[in-house]
Amino acid sequence: MGRPLAARGRPVPARLAALLVLVLALLAVPTPPAHAAGAPASGVDAYWTAHRMETAEPVTDKGAAPPQSPSRSPSASAAPVPPSHPFQGLPQVGTFFWTDGDNIGRFCGGTVIRSPHRDLVLTAGHCLRSPDPKKYLSFVPQYHDGLKPHGIYPVERIYLDQHYYDLGTAGGARWDYAIVRVGAREDGARVQQVTGGFDLLPYPGYEHAKVRLIGYPGNDDAHHPEPLDCSSATHRYTSTDPAAPGDFLEIPCAGYIGGTSGGPFLVRDFLGYAVIGVIGGYHTGGDTPDVSYSSYFTADILRLYLHAVRGDTPAAPRTTT
Repeated sequence: MGRPLAARGRPVPARLAALLVLVLALLAVPTPPAHAAGAPASGVDAYWTAHRMETAEPVTDKGAAPPQSPSRSPSASAAPVPPSHPFQGLPQVGTFFWTDGDNIGRFCGGTVIRSPHRDLVLTAGHCLRSPDPKKYLSFVPQYHDGLKPHGIYPVERIYLDQHYYDLGTAGGARWDYAIVRVGAREDGARVQQVTGGFDLLPYPGYEHAKVRLIGYPGNDDAHHPEPLDCSSATHRYTSTDPAAPGDFLEIPCAGYIGGTSGGPFLVRDFLGYAVIGVIGGYHTGGDTPDVSYSSYFTADILRLYLHAVRGDTPAAPRTTT
């Protein structure tokens, strides 16, 4: 893809990186791609009642280390872990909902990112990697308290990096992100037209003094009708688990339990916010509720973004003979 935007994790100025992403996307796609056929917005809107959304379960549990792998505790800093607090969310950040093969409602976080066709949402790869059926798969921006304040958008295509399919959730933790193309809501409006979007920022650097972390928690023992919000600093974490190698963004924020996967790491930029990570990566987001992780965004996520903008055929698990 030519010379990378940065080397050895050095950050590119947010304005330059965001502008480059948008310019490349606009040059890549002169006309809108044909949208894949999916569930109509009216069908998913009728299916996802307040009760079904409120009783949906997380894709993965956060806070327990995988078997036979090192546990990562919140010991990166001696300072107190910043608290999180519930709020009613941001229009650009929401929740994917679907029903799995056992007819259990599932959810995972997502963030609308700016794109030429105004139809892309960023999430964690482990949220959507499974080949299990995903019935009524759709995105609800600023979901809270059983509400759909900006409508609901059916999913059309899911773009994951081929490395993530090939290496799995542990070995491929460095590529634990996905870009999802969603269809219009029932009145024909595209998601970014309604909610706005955030810039996607590759090569952001690891050290940031103030990052906003948003996540949608949920577990079997408590009812969490609203997302969590927290501001904290990020650092570089180099994995000590040989099964999950790589360098990751690490952020201490209290209370990010199961369900927060896919939630964005946000930094301020000249258009509002830029996304520099999503909860996932190392051990699908971390081993404790008080420290979360993200894959580090490189040229690979930019390539994935361009595939999604162009409407290319998504990668898929390789078949064995």
